[in-house]
Amino acid sequence: MTITQTIDIPADRRITIEVPHEVPTGPVVLTFTPAKAEVKRKVTEAEEIEYINCHADRLNVEAMDALSYQVPLWEKE
Repeated sequence: MTITQTIDIPADRRITIEVPHEVPTGPVVLTFTPAKAEVKRKVTEAEEIEYINCHADRLNVEAMDALSYQVPLWEKE
């Protein structure tokens, strides 16, 4: 019999295991296997350029808004 349960390990590294009644009592071997991290697909350069071109107007508005809050770092001579 194999039972799979996915859990999050808390920061204190302590967990309590409640075993179903179907599991017989006596010596048991518990095996812990870390879950594999999800690998995110990398964006290609072409996809990045396509995204920027598709959203260029909105990105330009955001950039101009951010620039409007800047002040000169030194006085003009």
